[in-house]
Amino acid sequence: ALQANGWINFRMRAMLVSIASYHLWLHWPGPAQQLARWFTDYEPGIHYPQVQMQAGVTGINIPRMYNPVKQSQDQDPRGEFIRRWLPELEGVPDDWIHTPWLMGGARQRAAGLRLGETYPLPVRDHEQAAREARAKLTAWKRAYVEREESRRVFVKHGSRARQPNRKRRNNAPAAPVAPATGQGELF
Repeated sequence: ALQANGWINFRMRAMLVSIASYHLWLHWPGPAQQLARWFTDYEPGIHYPQVQMQAGVTGINIPRMYNPVKQSQDQDPRGEFIRRWLPELEGVPDDWIHTPWLMGGARQRAAGLRLGETYPLPVRDHEQAAREARAKLTAWKRAYVEREESRRVFVKHGSRARQPNRKRRNNAPAAPVAPATGQGELF
């Protein structure tokens, strides 16, 4: 669809970058450059920050790991988009259109589908890939981000350097005292 039209909606763009970044561990500039070549509405000032945000490298957004099956089920429940752009899945029943790789051999044959021949096998198990990505990001955050943030806060707010003695020194003059007026002031 993207190659044919030069355009896909924002959710699909985000999902493509998410899958490339978290499921396949591709460094974001490669997919960003490829998408830039295909998008007819490519504008670098919008495109690259959006790709970086979806790839989780801006440092201000939580990682957005899209589940492609869930997105497909939510956004294309009857598989109309899938069947239009993947004609090899045209004969797949609605119950299997979002997960044709889970169909048994007899169902595949009935649908005219031969996984690995007429339609590719999944590159990765998306659920396992997302679990691994979350684990890697959590480990990195614990090892680096939290340590660096702790160090930054400590340096700024928690220095253990000896503070100067704030008591009045013997040779320092006493603070001036206001003269009493004898009229019962409290202070």
